[in-house]
Amino acid sequence: MTKGNNRYVERRDDGDYTVKRKGAERASATAPTQQKAIEIARKMNPGVAPNVERVRDTDKGGRDKWRKA
Repeated sequence: MTKGNNRYVERRDDGDYTVKRKGAERASATAPTQQKAIEIARKMNPGVAPNVERVRDTDKGGRDKWRKA
């Protein structure tokens, strides 16, 4: 694996989800659901869990916190 090749799944303002590399301005891919975006991120970088933005508050973290998928 290339170092720094982690993928991030973020929610867009329009409700879709993007898959990005760390520090990227443009998305590598977009998907209509978070689950689809996670699947795309896993295919792009097999063997490495993508980082997923929390979209709701939970007892383990709030919005704008990241979790491994």
